Amino acid sequence: MKIIKATSEHLDILTTLFDGYRVFYKQDSDLKAAKNFLRERFKKEDSIIFLALNEHGKGLGFTQLYPSFSSVSMQRVYILNDLYVDPTARGLGVGAAIMERAKQFTKEQGAKGLTLETATDNPAQKLYERLGWEKDTDVFHYTWKA
Repeated sequence: MKIIKATSEHLDILTTLFDGYRVFYKQDSDLKAAKNFLRERFKKEDSIIFLALNEHGKGLGFTQLYPSFSSVSMQRVYILNDLYVDPTARGLGVGAAIMERAKQFTKEQGAKGLTLETATDNPAQKLYERLGWEKDTDVFHYTWKA
């Protein structure tokens, strides 16, 4: 397995994975919209995507990071917004490898760190904690929906 920083050349591989990710979160499958969304991310250069590939070039999983800033620390921070491993590749260390690559990238950029949000019943929490992520217990997150 290798982890690469994805480019628009990987759009077809990513589209299938991204659609699977959305379906996992109870959204209808929509390959065309998924491809358009990812195409825009590459065009606008407003996210970083790391892609796990097997030795035959098949997509195993991905993570998508969005850059942001911490005004208090005056540093860049990345939001690990999406993490997905294809069901056929689960249990093989793909998620851990992708997350470790995201951590390495964050350090290379001199950023403060990574942050993520997950469902309270998401079993991936065990992975996050095993990799040194800490659950916030001293802050609340609020959401306003338009």
